[in-house]
Amino acid sequence: MSKFVRSFLFVAVALSVLLAACGAPATPSATEAPMSGTQAPAQPTALPAGSITINGAGATFPFPLYSKWFYDYAFVDSSVKFNYQSIGSGGGIKQITEKTVDFGASDAILNDDQFKAAPGIQMFPTVAGAEAIVVNLKDADGNAITTPIKFPYTAIADIYLGKITKWNDPVLTAANPDIKLPEKDIIVVHRSDGSGTTYIFTDFLSKASAEWKDTVGNGTSVKWPVGLGGKGNEGVYGTVSQNDGAIGYVELAYAIQNKAVINLLQNKAGEYVAPSAETTQSAMDDFGTQLGDKLALSIVDGPGKNSYPIAGYTYLLLYMDQQDCVKAQKLVEFVKWAYGPDGTKDATALLYVPLPDAVKEQVNAKLAQITCQGKPLGQ
Repeated sequence: MSKFVRSFLFVAVALSVLLAACGAPATPSATEAPMSGTQAPAQPTALPAGSITINGAGATFPFPLYSKWFYDYAFVDSSVKFNYQSIGSGGGIKQITEKTVDFGASDAILNDDQFKAAPGIQMFPTVAGAEAIVVNLKDADGNAITTPIKFPYTAIADIYLGKITKWNDPVLTAANPDIKLPEKDIIVVHRSDGSGTTYIFTDFLSKASAEWKDTVGNGTSVKWPVGLGGKGNEGVYGTVSQNDGAIGYVELAYAIQNKAVINLLQNKAGEYVAPSAETTQSAMDDFGTQLGDKLALSIVDGPGKNSYPIAGYTYLLLYMDQQDCVKAQKLVEFVKWAYGPDGTKDATALLYVPLPDAVKEQVNAKLAQITCQGKPLGQ
């Protein structure tokens, strides 16, 4: 090769290397954080670059639905990852009050003291649902009872007060002449954690029984007269399943997922009804669609003939003035999606009842008022 050719090749190679070095865009290494004008997520090393974690905690009642929503929404916006801890409404209220999560979730309607402790907090209903009375019981012949048991209007309150203690109590046998109820002790099971499920349950007991209202009352956590405690739906259902003669209350979808017998409860109109989407819808219709500025309304113990008496809305808890503008925008977009066709389809499939259009209008109007650091979202 001639000296001229060798020189030409050397210059060409050098020039190409120089051009590549000057013109190629810099690419961060796997350990180098990309440049960004927004605040990094709380745990950037655990997530793909550019993703956003939204943390929430609270109610167990809507957990089956929220889990489905979070899963489905990942296909809508892959930049968002939801981390939801199903710890009970009491825990959710506490954490959103302390601002350790981005949103809380509660089946319980916040009281005045709770609103004062969290200035700027707002309740946003997502869906309504029902609670099922679950039982583990063998009949007088030793066979598992698979026929739904009918519970008269005040019977559940009297069982949880410790006044009805045997399965063959005259109140129960009169309502169930075709079931051989045994002479067996009733083992009462209730939630041990602060729970919106308990709030709705004790709301009904307070309306059905003046004695319950005066001696125990309504709340996410009460001083139970009798019974064993279980944490979450799984704790209550597990305790019921392990004890012959036990009775408890769980969210309807959870009961169905576990193939529990769905028992009947007498409502205010004197009819025996099972928890379902239809009987929950009837309860919603009893109380109308005007939720007020709190966007919260009890639908327990409705007067309709087809209304199931242990039903309620469940709520997200959000601050109206957010501090992380990126998370705030993503969270609002998610909530709007949940109210749309895909979110509604998920809710219906899991036997929750979507919000009526009139309620959605109120909720969307309130969502539009959310700000970030005092400014409208997107500015």
